[in-house]
Amino acid sequence: MAPRAYWKGTLKLSLVSCPVVLYPATTAAEKTRFHMINRETGNRLKQQMIDAETGDVVESDQKGRGYELRKGKYVEIEPEELEAVQIESNHTIDIESFVPSDEIDQRYLNHPYYIAPDGKAAVDAFAVIRDAMKDQDRVALAKIVLTNREHIIAIEPLGKGLLGTTLRFPYELRDEDQFFDDIKSPKITKDMLELAGHILQTKTSHFDPSKFKDDYETALKALVKRKASGKTIELPEPEEKPSNVVSLMDALKQSLKGRGGKKTAAKSHARRASGRTGAAKKTHRSTARQRKAG
Repeated sequence: MAPRAYWKGTLKLSLVSCPVVLYPATTAAEKTRFHMINRETGNRLKQQMIDAETGDVVESDQKGRGYELRKGKYVEIEPEELEAVQIESNHTIDIESFVPSDEIDQRYLNHPYYIAPDGKAAVDAFAVIRDAMKDQDRVALAKIVLTNREHIIAIEPLGKGLLGTTLRFPYELRDEDQFFDDIKSPKITKDMLELAGHILQTKTSHFDPSKFKDDYETALKALVKRKASGKTIELPEPEEKPSNVVSLMDALKQSLKGRGGKKTAAKSHARRASGRTGAAKKTHRSTARQRKAG
């Protein structure tokens, strides 16, 4: 069964337009979820809204929306007042500009969507827009209204279709300076950087999401299956945390040793180190001979 479209509308590039559909590119359907239940009856629990001051249950016709002006003081906003500022969707993705993909800060990326042509008549125009972006290696920026809110969406070719990713607004991002300003800049030796570089080389790979394994999700499914079959769940023994303090240089060296079979980098570093030691010893012996001769 084909997935249901999340949004339908028109993709426009100047005077070129075509009907398109949006599908969410992600899903949480396979995630293990739990419900709150009554331990005594085994029945599912239902949430209720409670007045924070009186403790009374609030019925649906008594619920409203309020913005907190100051602690405990709210201004109530009526539904019709909210409608006055809601943006009515014209169901159009109007491309406003094209930017190089590497200029988009990844922190702005939000929700991904697949964009496909809506019907056979839309395929030609869709292909023109898609292939033009491929040729220019650019990402389109456009506006779209989803769930009564306006979003900026970045659009780029993906296989036979397009990938649209909504972007966060600047006010939704925290300033990194408040987290990074207190980080000191210690003096790192050349040897430490070389060892760290060798470790990086031994772990060099390519991005392959098929190798990602959600071990926690697998364990959850196994736990539920075991419990449902009436078996007991044995709790693992808590792991003891190592108390020994290892220096950064020792940790780097141990990391290289632990990469079994990939000792070339370590040997290379060792040869350089022994070379420096040997040269130092020769200099020392030469100096000693000169002193003796004198």
